Amino acid sequence: MGKGGEFDIAKNIRLVEWLKSEILSSVAELYRLLASGIKKGSRGSQDAIADCLSSMIVAAYLLGKRLGIPFLVIDNKIESKIRLGMIEEHDVEKHYGDLTSLSEYFKTRKD
Repeated sequence: MGKGGEFDIAKNIRLVEWLKSEILSSVAELYRLLASGIKKGSRGSQDAIADCLSSMIVAAYLLGKRLGIPFLVIDNKIESKIRLGMIEEHDVEKHYGDLTSLSEYFKTRKD
């Protein structure tokens, strides 16, 4: 393998490390926001939380891609976990129906 291949590997490793740190930073920021208290209906709080969650999700998809996992495979795994949670009547489904809502959301996004 020549220098070009070694450079690509090093570049990919740096990117993987950066994506991992982005996920951790977003999780830490989410914890900080939750610890500081969320005012129900506060648009600023909801926006900051949505920003953290979306950053984690985007970084997770990109990390998967860098590790050789296509976006569609990740989507399929998510949908599989949702179905399994519904079948096993996970607490979040049993008490709130959130997995059903998420499943319906995925279906409407495909249409």
